[in-house]
Amino acid sequence: MKVVILAGGLGSRISEESHLRPKPMIEIGSQPILWHIMKYYSAYGYHDFVICAGYKQHAIKEYFADYFLYSSDVTFDYAGDEESVEIHSSHAEPWRVTVADTGLNTQTAGRIRRIRKYVGDEPFMLTYGDGVSDVDLNALLRFHEQAGGIVTLTGVNIAQRFGVLEMDGRGNVVEFREKSDDDEAAINGGFMVIEPRLFEEPLGDEEDFSKVTLRALADRGELTAYRHTGYWQPMDTARDRAFLEEAWASGDAPWKVW
Repeated sequence: MKVVILAGGLGSRISEESHLRPKPMIEIGSQPILWHIMKYYSAYGYHDFVICAGYKQHAIKEYFADYFLYSSDVTFDYAGDEESVEIHSSHAEPWRVTVADTGLNTQTAGRIRRIRKYVGDEPFMLTYGDGVSDVDLNALLRFHEQAGGIVTLTGVNIAQRFGVLEMDGRGNVVEFREKSDDDEAAINGGFMVIEPRLFEEPLGDEEDFSKVTLRALADRGELTAYRHTGYWQPMDTARDRAFLEEAWASGDAPWKVW
């Protein structure tokens, strides 16, 4: 099963970093948050990634083009008649990575439509390129298969500024609404499982996947939510990044399962 990662937005809420590079390339520790997300999926056996790039996509492509050198000990020898490069040791991830140009100003629904040729007619995972979690991906997939809807998202609890989900007893999403600071309603934490039937939806270039597509699916009873009560943390602001940096530096980051 392939993993699609939305990594093309401008990252305007963390502009002090994203004016230099796309938000998924902002580092936690010594590696981009995109790497942390991919390592998490890879720990569960998902190694085939499709990255929906847009803003400053060259930074993502260059990172993976040079990844082997970044993770190796290398000797560059200029003393002889010809320059030589000797690789002493290396660690290669078991990854297949497709970086797709999905447009600079394309909204998330359009980005997903544009990578259809890379995921084919099989179910796939989907998440955002700016958040980490310790969600059980195996349990998420089982829930999705039993629910029978087009999309299953991960519902998480957090007192922030996102729209929230109202769910019935079977996990069906029945309504989206704005969140107040004192309620316990779930928000969309990403980490989704999606059936290829999604591509029958409009998925316009100017449509937000969460605000338009998921709402439409919820209205038809085709959207379910797997409730996750563990760790989940987005990186929307510099404060969020500092929080993630602190967790990583502690040596006990909840998403580090590899």
